[in-house]
Amino acid sequence: MNAAGARDAGLVVEASELRVSFGDFEAVRGVSFEVRRGECLALVGESGSGKSVTARSLLGLSGDGARVQAGALRLDGEELPARTSDGAWRSIRGGRIGLVHQDALVALDPLRPVWREVDDALRLHTDLGRGARRQRVLELLDRVGIEEPASVTRRRSGQLSGGQRQRVLIAAALAGDPALLIADEPTSSVDQAVQAQLIGLFNALKADGMTMLFITHDLGVVQRLADRVAVMSEGLVVETAPTAQLFHAPQHRITRTLLAAQPKPTVDSSGHASAASAAGAARPLLDVRAVSRTFRTLGAPPVHAVRGASFFLGRGETLGIVGSSGSGKSTLARIALGLEQPDSGSVTFLGEPWNPAPERRRRPRRPRLGYVPQDALSSFDPRRTVGEILADAITAGRSRSVRTNRAAIEAALEQVGLDASIAGLRPLHLSGGQRQRVAIARALAPEPDVLLCDEPVSSLDVTVQAQVLALIQRLVDDLGLACLFISHDLAVVAQLSDRVAVMSEGELVETAPVAELFAAPKHPASRALLEAQRSLEVR
Repeated sequence: MNAAGARDAGLVVEASELRVSFGDFEAVRGVSFEVRRGECLALVGESGSGKSVTARSLLGLSGDGARVQAGALRLDGEELPARTSDGAWRSIRGGRIGLVHQDALVALDPLRPVWREVDDALRLHTDLGRGARRQRVLELLDRVGIEEPASVTRRRSGQLSGGQRQRVLIAAALAGDPALLIADEPTSSVDQAVQAQLIGLFNALKADGMTMLFITHDLGVVQRLADRVAVMSEGLVVETAPTAQLFHAPQHRITRTLLAAQPKPTVDSSGHASAASAAGAARPLLDVRAVSRTFRTLGAPPVHAVRGASFFLGRGETLGIVGSSGSGKSTLARIALGLEQPDSGSVTFLGEPWNPAPERRRRPRRPRLGYVPQDALSSFDPRRTVGEILADAITAGRSRSVRTNRAAIEAALEQVGLDASIAGLRPLHLSGGQRQRVAIARALAPEPDVLLCDEPVSSLDVTVQAQVLALIQRLVDDLGLACLFISHDLAVVAQLSDRVAVMSEGELVETAPVAELFAAPKHPASRALLEAQRSLEVR
């Protein structure tokens, strides 16, 4: 241990004058922070502010072409390797430092079962035998709140909900019993009930002496977990303070903006919902009737993902579908999109059969059904630039020429609050929030009749989230666009939706206008979601 480490044995992480550059662009500009043993430091800030790049520098994972410089970058008093190619990183990643990724679907290997994902860290960083590792995998999955872990271990990532995938990543990060846990948006894809469970888990880990660097845009989570908060903007830390002090007396303009933009479950009771619902029932653009879908895996009980679900969606209307992680929301969305065939039931789109139906009959109507996925990165071709991705969408696959479609590409980026300069970048070079906005721009490019959004703002900071929600609302109002909005965040749904459908264990258990559901929820699942939402509101 060097002299600095010896002076303060309680100091786990020390970074001073950290700079990370990609060519001429400096993403992190002289950032300094410390994290003590058993402490949780939260990094917050707008998308692209440098939060994730800062955290990943502690793992040598800043990205291809990154140049990292620092006055000091230490873990437990020892300097971290200066070069990302240094073999010493292998013992640090997953062993001394655990990482929970933001993009769960991308981080998990779609060809491997869950138990192997968690077992890797045990195999590489512990002396446990195969049988003991199997038992430890079950214990870790149970610890992060996965029900029936024995059956889940045999599934692959594509057979899990977004929330389940995120919890598998947390289990894998904990497997090596790390001194430092870096969590990059670990609660962004799960409902409030699961968020509360995970906050409890992280707090328990902290009480046991775990040191955490927590990156998030959810200030409700920050308030209940972090000891201190560092606010980032444009690659700089603009304010650092104890959590209570920062929330009650924010000093910097950026901090005040983030707090003001936090979504609040306000409900518009103007009557727009009832008019839109009546019109939608008479002339639905999308009509889903009694669809069911069951997944079967060899050696595991069947998973009834969707059971007899029905809903309609009319022009100018937004229907929000909410439910806990694993309730079947995303499977229902895939059935509505024609990407998953139901075992029973049917979907009609624009007055014609949509699912089940041959893809050749659906193809001419596909541009009229826009889709914004939950995991934006996995939906992009990583070899294409943003401009090429948007050109392909604008021309319905006829051209990827950026030069020919430059004006339309720039307009599409401007519509979702992005600068035209990112058209030349590839998805991996964007922040999570920037990727999500590109996904929204791609979905809107063909001017669809229906926009289906599966957790479209879960990875965005609160200020950009508010901008995107306002954009979607304007499109619905001005263009008569219908929107199916799937989210675990009831505050977001309340801002945008006319009606809300609550999903639980594969069933749509309650559908009602927003004001009615928030004022007098009838089903226990609805009441549980509302109680969980209120428990996580910023106080």
